[in-house]
Amino acid sequence: MVTVSRIVEDIIGRKPFLEEALVNDIINYAYLADMIKPEVEKAMRKEVNRYAIVMAIRRFSETLKESFVRGGNIRLDGADITIASGIFELTVSKDFETVASSSKVYALVDFSKGDFLTITQGLYEITVISNERYMEEIVDLFNKKKVKKVVSGLSSVTVRVPEKAAEEIGLLYMFTKALSWENVNIFEVVSTLSEEIFIIKEEETPVAFNAIKRLISSDRNRK
Repeated sequence: MVTVSRIVEDIIGRKPFLEEALVNDIINYAYLADMIKPEVEKAMRKEVNRYAIVMAIRRFSETLKESFVRGGNIRLDGADITIASGIFELTVSKDFETVASSSKVYALVDFSKGDFLTITQGLYEITVISNERYMEEIVDLFNKKKVKKVVSGLSSVTVRVPEKAAEEIGLLYMFTKALSWENVNIFEVVSTLSEEIFIIKEEETPVAFNAIKRLISSDRNRK
């Protein structure tokens, strides 16, 4: 049987920002009820009492607060941010040929000069992310028929965190949440033990930097 509570949970569950707002008590239940009332009534196929929606939101909010992923126990003191602009991303189909070609990329970049390079292999694709000055040479290493997409005009935002923090649950969520709140489009996330690397549009770099800086600063201020 379809209930108001179930529909309210489904609606809010499809909107992560609403969940976040409820958990942090930054949205009024009555206001939210009015906002989703038409959607609830459409699903119920009848008029629904506003108070019933408010109560359903209140109950769901209490459940969220008990289970919602938080980053309150993750200490970011000592974390730092590194920005690299002029980045591009290449995605190719994965097979023996492209795997062999990807290994040749390392000979092109010079890490001693701060060159940027990450190569990620999925089940069916390989993604190469590096400096735009190497874009033509890197793309030429691969069979054009295997190239699926090339995106330029990107930046990398690398957050180096203490190894202890890297072991905590919810670390990546904290950063993606901070960027999502600022409507920063994340093209790619690359992780190592103590680094989280976010590939974003170059023009969104200042916003992303400030969002993560605020996150780190707020943690330091808790000390």
